[in-house]
Amino acid sequence: MRIATIVENGRMWLAVVRDESVLPVMGAEPAFASMRELASSGADGLDRLGAWAQDRPSSSYRPLEEVVLGPAVPNAGAIFTIGLNYRADAADVRPRPERPLVYGKLPSSVSGHGAVVTWDRAVTANVDAEVELGVVIGARAVDVEPVDAMEHVFGYTCVNDISSRDPWLDGDQWLLGKSMAGFCPVGPWVVTLDELAPDDLRLRCTINGDAIQDGRTSQMRFSIAELISFLSHHVALEPGDLIVSGTPARLGTPPGPERHLLPGDVATVWIEGIGELTTTIG
Repeated sequence: MRIATIVENGRMWLAVVRDESVLPVMGAEPAFASMRELASSGADGLDRLGAWAQDRPSSSYRPLEEVVLGPAVPNAGAIFTIGLNYRADAADVRPRPERPLVYGKLPSSVSGHGAVVTWDRAVTANVDAEVELGVVIGARAVDVEPVDAMEHVFGYTCVNDISSRDPWLDGDQWLLGKSMAGFCPVGPWVVTLDELAPDDLRLRCTINGDAIQDGRTSQMRFSIAELISFLSHHVALEPGDLIVSGTPARLGTPPGPERHLLPGDVATVWIEGIGELTTTIG
């Protein structure tokens, strides 16, 4: 199932996405107020939502192009970002680190598909887009082993891990350099665990249509199950938490690794089996 968050009359609602149409979850029984609440309801909640959606007439659906998509997970409890988690290519046989490198983003940095993101250039002038597979936690995870970790996943989404590259933020104040308003576009929706195998998905990032990243999730040094296990031995992962699982290397072809985001740019991240998430730079 694909589940989005839509914005209507100043409120956010869940919506079931089917092809190029959406079914707002209004008046459902049971009602789910947010993606986080739905994630915490487990398989039973998804089954009930699916049964409710199945009974709705086609006239209840709206064209996707007519709704405003909000952040797929607008109220994430915690956002964990993983650094240096991709091999450069198939020939990269360097041993992986002993443990994942964990950063973070503040939940206040979350934005949605189609958002306009701007920031004070006096604070940071050099900012990059990064495509990453987002993992939405569905069941509380504490001290879980990798073999059991996927039982705690609700679904997957696209994340653009927008990050400062200026030295006083990148490598010095990572949390601040990754957490400015809008620096965590999430969407366009969540694809539930049962509909997507995450082990070898293609993922790309473009600026104005020019590719700056192109990789596969099979290049990850630490798998999703290993990331969940590692984190769960240090902190409690809760439903609606988001793991941003790492990003492929920048391409050396034009526009090149030194091309940072500029006003007017459209950054698009795409992940196979999920879709496109676009952000306009203001």
